Amino acid sequence: MAAQVNSVVGTHVWVEDPGVAWIDGEIVEADGEEIEINCTSGKMVVAKASNVYQKDPEFPQCGVDDMTRLAYLHEPGVLHNLQCRYDINEIYTYTGNILIAVNPFRRLPHLYDNHMMGQYKGASFGELSPHPFAIADSAYRLMINEGISQSILVSGESGAGKTESTKMLMQYLAYMGGRAVAEGRSVEQKVLESNPVLEAFGNAKTLRNNNSSRFGKFVEIQFDQSGRISGAAIKTYLLERSRVCQVSDPERNYHCFYMLCAAPEEDVGRYKLGNPRTFHYLNQSNCYELDGVDDSKEYLATRTAMDVVGISSNEQDAIFRVIAAILHLGNVEFAKGDETDSSEPKDDKSRFHLKTAAELFMCDEKFLEDSMCKRVITTRDESITKCLDPNAAAVNRDALAKIVYSRLFDWLVNKLNSSIGQDPNSKNLIGVLDIYGFESFKTNSFEQFCINLTNEKLQQHFNQHVFKMEQEEYTKEEIDWSYIEFIDNQDVLDLIEKKPGGIIALLDEACMFPRSTHETFAQKLYQTFKDHKRFSKPKLSQTDFAISHYAGEVTYQTEFFLDKNKDYVVAEHQALLGASKCSFVSGLFPPLPEESSKSSKFSSIGSRFKQQLQALLETLNATEPHYVRCVKPNNLLKPGIFENSNVLQQLRMWGRFSILAPDVLNGCSDEITACKRLLEKVNLKGYQIGKTKVFLRAGQMAELDAYRTVVLGRSARIIQIKVRSYFGRKKFILLRLSAIQIQAICRAQVARHQYDYMRKGAAGVKIQKHCRMYLARNAYRSLCSSAVYVQTGMRGMSARIELKFRKLRRAAIVIQSHCRRYLARIQFTRIKKAAITTQCAWRVKVACRELRKLKMAAKETGALQEAKSKLEKQVEELTWRLQLEKRMRADIEEAKTQENAKLQSSLQEIQLQFEETKALLIQERKAAKTVVEQVPIVQEVPVIDNEIVSKLTAENDHLKALVNSLENKIDETEKRYEETNKLSEERLEEKLSDMETEDQILRQQSLLNSPATKMSEPKPLENGHHEPQNAAPAKMFGTEADNRLRRSQIERQHESVDALIKCVAQDLGFSEGKPVAAFTIYKCLFHWRSFEAEKTSVFDRLIQLIGSAIEEPDNNDRMAYWLSNTSMLLIMLQRSLKTVPKKPPTPTSFFGRMAQGFRSSSSNLSFNALDVVRQVEAKYPALLFKQQLTAYVEKIYGIIRDNLKKDLMPLLSSCIQAPRASRASVLKSAGRSNNNTPQADSWQKIIDILNRHLNTLKENYIPSVLVQRIFTQVFSYINVQLFNSLLLRRECCTFSNGEYVKSGLAELELWCGEAKEEYAGSSWDELKHVRQAVGFLVIHQKSRISYDEITNDLCPVLGVQQLYRICTLYCDENYNTRSVSPDVISSMKLLMTDDKNDNESNSFLLDDNSSIPFSVDDISSSLKGSFTDVKHPAELLEDPAFQFLQE
Repeated sequence: MAAQVNSVVGTHVWVEDPGVAWIDGEIVEADGEEIEINCTSGKMVVAKASNVYQKDPEFPQCGVDDMTRLAYLHEPGVLHNLQCRYDINEIYTYTGNILIAVNPFRRLPHLYDNHMMGQYKGASFGELSPHPFAIADSAYRLMINEGISQSILVSGESGAGKTESTKMLMQYLAYMGGRAVAEGRSVEQKVLESNPVLEAFGNAKTLRNNNSSRFGKFVEIQFDQSGRISGAAIKTYLLERSRVCQVSDPERNYHCFYMLCAAPEEDVGRYKLGNPRTFHYLNQSNCYELDGVDDSKEYLATRTAMDVVGISSNEQDAIFRVIAAILHLGNVEFAKGDETDSSEPKDDKSRFHLKTAAELFMCDEKFLEDSMCKRVITTRDESITKCLDPNAAAVNRDALAKIVYSRLFDWLVNKLNSSIGQDPNSKNLIGVLDIYGFESFKTNSFEQFCINLTNEKLQQHFNQHVFKMEQEEYTKEEIDWSYIEFIDNQDVLDLIEKKPGGIIALLDEACMFPRSTHETFAQKLYQTFKDHKRFSKPKLSQTDFAISHYAGEVTYQTEFFLDKNKDYVVAEHQALLGASKCSFVSGLFPPLPEESSKSSKFSSIGSRFKQQLQALLETLNATEPHYVRCVKPNNLLKPGIFENSNVLQQLRMWGRFSILAPDVLNGCSDEITACKRLLEKVNLKGYQIGKTKVFLRAGQMAELDAYRTVVLGRSARIIQIKVRSYFGRKKFILLRLSAIQIQAICRAQVARHQYDYMRKGAAGVKIQKHCRMYLARNAYRSLCSSAVYVQTGMRGMSARIELKFRKLRRAAIVIQSHCRRYLARIQFTRIKKAAITTQCAWRVKVACRELRKLKMAAKETGALQEAKSKLEKQVEELTWRLQLEKRMRADIEEAKTQENAKLQSSLQEIQLQFEETKALLIQERKAAKTVVEQVPIVQEVPVIDNEIVSKLTAENDHLKALVNSLENKIDETEKRYEETNKLSEERLEEKLSDMETEDQILRQQSLLNSPATKMSEPKPLENGHHEPQNAAPAKMFGTEADNRLRRSQIERQHESVDALIKCVAQDLGFSEGKPVAAFTIYKCLFHWRSFEAEKTSVFDRLIQLIGSAIEEPDNNDRMAYWLSNTSMLLIMLQRSLKTVPKKPPTPTSFFGRMAQGFRSSSSNLSFNALDVVRQVEAKYPALLFKQQLTAYVEKIYGIIRDNLKKDLMPLLSSCIQAPRASRASVLKSAGRSNNNTPQADSWQKIIDILNRHLNTLKENYIPSVLVQRIFTQVFSYINVQLFNSLLLRRECCTFSNGEYVKSGLAELELWCGEAKEEYAGSSWDELKHVRQAVGFLVIHQKSRISYDEITNDLCPVLGVQQLYRICTLYCDENYNTRSVSPDVISSMKLLMTDDKNDNESNSFLLDDNSSIPFSVDDISSSLKGSFTDVKHPAELLEDPAFQFLQE
């Protein structure tokens, strides 16, 4: 740290101070080695020159973000830089590629949100302000680009913020490597949520930290080939088990105990817990609560985190059951038993806690008591049970509690690792090491010994890595160098861990002998290491020993070394808990292997810890390390306090010279040559010049600064000569001016006397004049007032007479007007009735004539083939047709009834004939029988009348056939009746469904065939109804000719729609500044009456066309063309459609939902601009089409806007920082800007891009309101990007850079003026943040500006945090101008302190707004011009079906 001090009077230096470590002052007297210094505190100090260090007089007020840039890199300089940055809330500082983090002891959420992570994503290291995100991003980029695993080592003493820094690193790595998952939790979520779980069970309050990690942690985050997190593993080291049973005041036990006591009443009652003051393991300290921490909320948060990492609810209950059992176990006290040296529970309270612990462990209460009060000694022949006295029983109880908690913590770590999972195929990983820092207390035991061993190992790793990097830097710069010998601590490591003679080996050896004590162990150490330079024996102790570590000497007490080094489980404890009925508890104590049970029960914690450290170092050596050193600014754990001595103790544990030779730079453009000539000019020896850096030996920076001070002093004397000459000449000129003024005064006095005499004479004349004028004025006023009074009375009387006459005449006029209006109304009503009657008769006649013509044209030419069913059937016509069908159905039913009656009557007649014939036959048979009976018996003679028999047989068969035929006819009639009913119903339904289409086609044909059809359209009457048309043709709809006509009309309509879609899919261009496609679509839809249709597919076809046309979002010309067409079509729909009273159904489609909230506020707008637009009552399909069209307008607008932002994005990073020219060229040009570099052309490229996009929008006739909104949002985006870059990058907050950005903003202002307000709108106003910030940067005398002037005049838009950020980041290397005064900085800090709880005020960055900033009414109001001269595409005009376009 030693450096040559320039012992010149007036030199600023640092000198040691017992109160604040180092204090600055000014040399007032130098006498050889003795230097007298006037300190800034006011006292005079005399010190040796070797103990004084030079101070940089031009040190920035807010410090530097990389301490390698310090002019004097010594202890006071580093300390002062950290303090300056801490005072302005800059808690992070670089030292090369090492990050130093000073704990602010307050929440700074704006530094760690997603927006901040997005800023550091992909940024070069050192480009932005120091931050843990930059370290994590650097590690991630190196892993991705070079395929080398990385590690980040977070170190520092307890309370320095290691745990929080580790969280930030893991948060950023999860942000970079996170992936979305469909089910369950992602790996990165589980990794992040493992932190609160481990903190609950492994962290506690200590003297130095409210949330101290009492274990070491190394998290390996594994990545796949694409850079996504694929697995993770957590390794822990040396949990402090003794804290479970022993807590010092005012520390606390582990957090989980207090969380469980503050759990919901249900859980507290289940575990029989209460106030933590009632438990022995917790009430050894008077600290039970932490400031700002609610243990009940932390308990619920821990349970939630357990759910995330995959710990089931049953396992969680078992975990907290074990925690509760440990608390109850600690309350079991022992007293002497009946037998000698025996013990038993002291009282009923102890037995209650013993019983509760047994219930929670799910083991036998008696066995639990015996395991603590007795010890079984196993010999070769037998087992001997030995009773323990109360003290030994208490020690045994504590041993049980410690081993249970240790096993529980190990189970949690294993569970987290198994839940997160490891990727066996992962080749790259990033490890984050959060491990304890160097510790040195009044009492240092085995834990501090292991912790300091860890830090010795890590310090060796750090030394090797840092000096290796330095040597690589020398090789890279190609300078001459020899191997650097650096201080190594290998001798300390050999002292501790070397086999067989190291301290750990001797400790293990002592633990293996039953009779060994800490005294014998200490004596063994004294004998073995009496000659070791790093080992010493304190004079006043016979059991302590001291080791000289890299961070200082630490004295260790050996009282508990042997007990804490033994890692064993009492056999009774193993058997008791291994037999627990709770599977979770028994799982913590699995049965030991047979070999292990037979072998020695002793195992060394020290040896195992040494092996873990060796494995950790092997992992770190296989990775590329990054370092984060955490510093605790004070021991009070409060914000805003920076204790120099405390910080200094932690630190000990771990171009500007161009004025020296301005002539050598003139005309030289090579920086290397310029540096070499400058160093030769000042006669400096022993330096080395590399490719990009100059390497100086120790003290040479002070030599340069001293020579610079001499040159500045010589220049100051020259300036004094010039200034004194200036003031002397100024005094002479002032004396000469005074003489001339005295002469002038004398002459003026003489002139005044003469003037006074003349003034008095003139005053007398003037007084006389005014007196005469006064008298004359009074006489005139009296006469005038009298005349006015008389005139007023005359005029008032005349006015009253005139008023009375006018009232009478007005009353007469009113009476006459009412009479005339009454007579005119009567006459008008009579004429109106006659006209309506005449019109109705004439329209009926014309409609009949036109209908006949339409039928003839349909049969002859088939002109209706291209029409399609699109028009809506009016409600009155549909009702009339339904009644007609009902009458037809009634006629059919009546005809069927009559036919059935006829058939039934015929059947009855036939049946009557059959009955009569049958009756006659019976009578004949009876008559024949009677005759036979009356004839006398005679001899039978065979007589056969074959003819009669045949006749009767044939007649009988005929009658039977007739009866059968009648029955068949009856059955057929019934079947035919049923079929007729069914067919009539089906036909009726078909006719009802087709009536709408048929009527619309007929109307369409009437419009297509003749211009005169306008007269035949059903025009609305005065009462809002339509005139009925001729109903005679409706009777013919059921005929075959009408069916053919209907089919041809539908086919023609389909062909017309296809032709329209095919035509507008092409680029039709513009006519009279209007999009042709939009007007053609609108006129076709209006002519086909698609807006009034209940069902239609033409809107879906158009939406599909628009969607397919914008599938190439990068084609700005295509996007602008369709934005022009869709917006124009939307305007015409807005002005044309009016909704019917019935509310349309809620839209369910994608575009319907997109435009659900985008409604027009007015439907009755002016129609002067669109003379062809007429209002119609829109049905639901038309309204849905309007919503979908609105959504496409918004989508295309967003695409064009985002394309423009995308083109500007790569240029904005170059626009925020002035182009870097060589040092010589800057000095030579002396303020002239270099416009030949690529960076200098960035502003011009932005202007070119804006002009190109503006021309594209103009060529496509985009509505001016949309153009304004696009450029307004783009300028807002430019404002956000430039302003945020100013706040995040220190090198941008300079005077010269402000001038560069200001010149670029002037170019943008000129562009807005050229584009005019019609297209630019309020774009220039959107740059207000960056304009005001840049305006502040280019002010010369900032130190004279008050806070009110800044906030009210210069930067009224900027917030306090934004102003504070700019003021603290500002620097000026060219003109050395200072920032604002310290009083202004203090005012800003006070205001920020008052608003620290306001989340919104914590974010000093701006957000980009990507909303849709317009409505349909805004677009509609900007439309001007007429559509009367718009030309339609010739392709459609040649089609006969589109002849209506020529109207």
